[in-house]
Amino acid sequence: MATPFKVAAAHASPILMNKEATLAKACALIADAGKQGVRLVGFPETFVPGYPYWLGLYPPIQQMAAMREYGEQSVVVDSADLDDVKAACRTHKVNIVLGVSERCGGTLYNSQVYIDENGALIGVHRKLQPTMSERTLWGQGDGSTLKVFDMPVGKVGGLICGEHSMNLARHALILQGEQIHVSAWPTFATMKGRENWFDPHVDALSKVHAYSGSCFVIVAEDPITQANLNKIEQLLGHQDILKPGGGYSTIYSPREAYLAPVHQGLEEKLVVAEIDLDQINAAKIQHDSAGHYSRSEILRLVIDTEAKTPLIEVRGGQKLAI
Repeated sequence: MATPFKVAAAHASPILMNKEATLAKACALIADAGKQGVRLVGFPETFVPGYPYWLGLYPPIQQMAAMREYGEQSVVVDSADLDDVKAACRTHKVNIVLGVSERCGGTLYNSQVYIDENGALIGVHRKLQPTMSERTLWGQGDGSTLKVFDMPVGKVGGLICGEHSMNLARHALILQGEQIHVSAWPTFATMKGRENWFDPHVDALSKVHAYSGSCFVIVAEDPITQANLNKIEQLLGHQDILKPGGGYSTIYSPREAYLAPVHQGLEEKLVVAEIDLDQINAAKIQHDSAGHYSRSEILRLVIDTEAKTPLIEVRGGQKLAI
């Protein structure tokens, strides 16, 4: 019998383009989670240093200076950037999936960083396909990071925003035995023309994954603050497409039920629910998409998990990735 425990979605906004301040805010949220007895926290997409909402608001040629600053404020995973976050996880015994813009050499990636309650970096997932205007800023991830990670709370995976429409990417996590899924998003609920579409879209995709994967789903979004809009307009000029507000955070059971009420708007909080992993086996009696409901003699998924590098060195007939 599994022991029920608490998980949370961090419904919070970054300090846009300020890596240091936003990492400090993440540490405060981790401390709050520890006080509430929460064992796993999912953060919004690119919480550090904030989602670059301007990508869809201005012509790309005008964005070069903003992109350069954004790159400077992005997280270098194998540097000291995350040391304070790791220490906070260790001190408060909290596992996290943290959304970051990751800088690796001269390329940025839209990533989720997995850090366990001992402060250890367990792994990184890079968004496979940046969506629409995101392609001007972030590189593509590869299959080497399409993984479910063993954490002290169970098998934890995640996807980022539009990746949830990639059915095979979702199924790749299901086949790896995903128990808890962290669904990281920005919010477009206050963008002109998308007001009535975005939240139902997130809700539908989240419920589909919870049910088809027989897993718990944590949805975390960041509401748009006036301060962050001011920062965008300071860099790029006035716009009237995106407004303050938005944000949609909740937690679903494997049966698509809301385990925490949907939280929307500018009030920042941890959206907390208790989960029981034993519910997964009960759900899989009906539909086990990684087992009896997979029909693997007819339908099989092939994943290329090789890390893609631009240079391959061959030595003594053996291929070495550089």
